[in-house]
Amino acid sequence: MSGRSLCCSLEGIQKAKRALIGCSLTQKALAEDLGITRQPIGKFFTGKPVDRNLFVQICDRLNLEWEEIIAEPASEPEVNQDNSIDIDAIVQGVREKIKPIIQQRCGTMRVLDMTQPIGLNDIYTSVNILEKITGQQRLGIDELLQECTNEDFDRFTLARITAKRVPGLEAVEKYPKLMILGKPGAGKTTFLKYLAIQCIGGEFQAERVPIFVTLKNFAEAANKPGLLQHITEEAINPISSIRDVLTYGKVLVLLDGLDEVREEDSNRVLKEIREFSAHFPNNQFVMTCRIAAKEYTFEKFTEVEVADFDDKQISNFTNKWFKDKAVKPETFIKRLKENNRIKELAASPLLLTLLCLAFEESGDFPVNRSELYKEGLDALLKKWDAKRGIQRDQIYKKLSVQRKEDLLSKMALTTFERGDYFFKQKVAEQYITEYIRNLPGANTDEEALQVDSEQVLRSIEHHHGLVVARAKGIYSFSHLTFHEYFTAREFVVVRQSSEEALQNLVSHITEKRWREVFLLAVGMSPNADRLLLLIKENIDAIVAKDDNLQNLLMWSSEKSVSVDVQYKKVIIRAFYLAFAVRGQIMSLSSSYLVLSLTFLYRIIFNELPISENFIRENFREQYNNNKDNLIGLSLIEAIGNYMQGDDFEDDEYFEDDFEDDEYFEYECSIAALALAPKTKQALLELRKQVPIANDPKIFQKWWQANHLSWKKQFEAVMIQYHNIITEWQFSVQQKKLFEQYYYANQLLISCLHSDCYVSREVRQQIEDTLLLPIAEIKQRQQQS
Repeated sequence: MSGRSLCCSLEGIQKAKRALIGCSLTQKALAEDLGITRQPIGKFFTGKPVDRNLFVQICDRLNLEWEEIIAEPASEPEVNQDNSIDIDAIVQGVREKIKPIIQQRCGTMRVLDMTQPIGLNDIYTSVNILEKITGQQRLGIDELLQECTNEDFDRFTLARITAKRVPGLEAVEKYPKLMILGKPGAGKTTFLKYLAIQCIGGEFQAERVPIFVTLKNFAEAANKPGLLQHITEEAINPISSIRDVLTYGKVLVLLDGLDEVREEDSNRVLKEIREFSAHFPNNQFVMTCRIAAKEYTFEKFTEVEVADFDDKQISNFTNKWFKDKAVKPETFIKRLKENNRIKELAASPLLLTLLCLAFEESGDFPVNRSELYKEGLDALLKKWDAKRGIQRDQIYKKLSVQRKEDLLSKMALTTFERGDYFFKQKVAEQYITEYIRNLPGANTDEEALQVDSEQVLRSIEHHHGLVVARAKGIYSFSHLTFHEYFTAREFVVVRQSSEEALQNLVSHITEKRWREVFLLAVGMSPNADRLLLLIKENIDAIVAKDDNLQNLLMWSSEKSVSVDVQYKKVIIRAFYLAFAVRGQIMSLSSSYLVLSLTFLYRIIFNELPISENFIRENFREQYNNNKDNLIGLSLIEAIGNYMQGDDFEDDEYFEDDFEDDEYFEYECSIAALALAPKTKQALLELRKQVPIANDPKIFQKWWQANHLSWKKQFEAVMIQYHNIITEWQFSVQQKKLFEQYYYANQLLISCLHSDCYVSREVRQQIEDTLLLPIAEIKQRQQQS
């Protein structure tokens, strides 16, 4: 700044603007009043140098003291004895001036429905980087499927897709100019803020000055300043210090949110970034942008991608979030592990935050998972941009948020029915074309429709990250959970639970990969009566035409009536049915079958486990509550805990030796068959044969030597007191049908237990006819 020029400080500009309004003037009117051109007036209000005399005249007209609003004169650069600039001293001086600004701007974060900001260091979890962009991999659908599945296809998960990861800080050190891409809510801004805080705190690149620029703010700044001017105005004065540290390559330039720049500002901002990085090439540049946001390239920038959170990162984030709170992180992690679908969402930092907020409120995840998923989708479709004041360009004007949800539902059902978890870009665009051609005002020209469909697909990926590129030209839903949610939504919301839609849905009742779709469909149904009745009808039809299986159901029903106990008949039917088919269904472990068929029903009907009183009355008091000394009893205790939903992972004896053991079935049966006094007494006599000792090896040794004879005695008791047939003969086809029947009943019970809305009459009707033969069901229907 020359001696004959003056310029306003940032505070002075604000004072001048207020004075201009107070004088009822505009900049144009002020120029006319002083008889000068508008150019010096514009410079005055943007902090640029203005002739000293004009500067004073403007201040006089605005009733301002010019000495109070001028910028401080540029400080002279410190020089060494050899007259060279001491750049290190300048850097430290600038760092001190900029430190409070960086701490204020980058030291906290607040997203979604947080009630208050949270310190960045209190929640930040280290980011990993993929050096190969996911959507640019040259992989085929078969290769992607192989990464995502194992022997049990119902355990398919997109979370299995893996790629080499490097720590975020390592990537920044490695590449001087870095473009970080990522899905919405992937943690890009948080990572950039972390870099700024670490740098200004001297923990990372302490020899540099961190400059954090929100590109949306830069693009929309008044008078469209250049990037250097914007940095100076937002950071510190004087400009010469910024120029010095930039010229000597001492700045960590952090440019956040290129995707948030409006279309109308895009070309100017891109040009500014290119020119700025070219003019100051020796500085470190890190820029963030959403994947698929725009088609451009920065020649000197290396593109990388933010990786999803892995289990360790999820755990770290959770431990920080719930620190010193009523809800413990261990509780959250445990519940997350118990629900793979919800856990899949936790790979996204934004959705993990949502899960933590929801869990903190109630201490658990909602039983009706459709509500939780809808909240997650609302976060991606609406809240995430709205909370930050970002308005995205509507690529297709008629495609509102609801239209996008309807489109995604149609795509989801079509692909899910075909088993297409991955689909080619052209196929996705065809689905979009078929949908948007029917919207009001849609293009009728096929080529124009094709262009529109390409833009809509890119928009969905860029704006919301719900459909994403998994390889070149291959897409999938970002999470299997959302694929399943939108599939269920097509039946219930789009097709409004029509009879045709529900019949289509229940035709998949025996397909395990449809399990979550059923649970979501009943959960989002305003009234699930018709859907649940259709499910029940289809389940009964599975074994309706097989005489042998009908005889089995009739036998178990008759046996349940013959036993005079306080428990509901369906529970007793379940036990007899499970015991009769023990060892017959090879694809199910016998212990799991017994547990599921016998006790899943009492969970639904709020019955105490049959074993609970039996254990309390006959063992706990008998051995003075000393569970540690009851080696044989530990199995029964574990069963009781299991049936009450308690965790017994710390019971090493049970977990290490008997979790999947075939003998577990018989220990279950001891606890479950306290049905009649004579049975109870006989079982107690059998129970006395089992040794009680401190050393688990004593029990193991006894069991290995005596389990065959013990099992025969046990079966003899069952035959004597309960007339249980020792062996039902089933063909391979019958075994398959029974397995389907078993699985579908389990799913029905889960649906009833999912907090869905169902009338009391329908719920009772289903409960009363569970596991009954067709003849008895029809008889009951005629009597009602």
